[in-house]
Amino acid sequence: MRSSFSLHLFVFLTPGLFHVARLVILLVAALLSTSATAQSGPGAKTLRVAYVEFPPITYQTDDGAPAGSFIELTRKVAVEAGYKPEFVYLPLSRTYLYLSNGRIDVWPGVTEVPRLVDDVLESWVSPLAVQLSAWYREGTPALDHFDLLQGKRVIVIGGYTYGGLLAWLEQNGGIRVTEAPNHRSAVDMLKRKRGDYLLDYRQPVQEILTEPSDSVIRESEVRTRNAAWIFSLAHPRAALLRDDFDDAYLRLVEKGEVPPVREITGGYVIPGFPEELR
Repeated sequence: MRSSFSLHLFVFLTPGLFHVARLVILLVAALLSTSATAQSGPGAKTLRVAYVEFPPITYQTDDGAPAGSFIELTRKVAVEAGYKPEFVYLPLSRTYLYLSNGRIDVWPGVTEVPRLVDDVLESWVSPLAVQLSAWYREGTPALDHFDLLQGKRVIVIGGYTYGGLLAWLEQNGGIRVTEAPNHRSAVDMLKRKRGDYLLDYRQPVQEILTEPSDSVIRESEVRTRNAAWIFSLAHPRAALLRDDFDDAYLRLVEKGEVPPVREITGGYVIPGFPEELR
């Protein structure tokens, strides 16, 4: 239609004005093209993605790069959905804060975080499960009921909230909570008998159990949680972002490029686990 309009316009122009009119039309076309490019350029659909230290699922390499199985999955799904992920390494507490105030758009994390319940949308797709375990030394009774923690010293990882479980433990007068700065330090504290049990997630601990003396460490399952993409409700397109990610994941499943969709269940919970945190 634009060409037809231009042709009819030129018919009624004098020869002297012909080139001026042609210049104006080309300039308008260039401006329209620039505007369209600005709206669909790589910066327009950049997503700020928070990630925390949770090896081998999400972590920062020695040279400061994001890495881990969930990082690679997030990158693949984001690109399939038409977004450019910009990864931001944060402590867990700041991740929660930035999700609440909108300074980040999405976090590849876990579902049902009490602190975030009014501030986020969770993807319908859950690509993997995350297991919380109680680790203990050989010779210590296995933790087959949560009440066995009464009167015991429990080691936790600094910065982790355990889905609200840390606050519950700290308010329980019969349980002594000791904090470790990282997973390796926590296992070493357990081996030195500075605690009776260590509450930590299976994947990070399995990653570091490499020393010969680590063979004395045993494990009891406490709780299984679902991993998902957690979107900030402060983002004006949060619901659309979630749909884009879910749809992209399903397309990648059809291509055989990501694991099949998991069936979401309540997961395992150890007997005696606090009812209000289930």
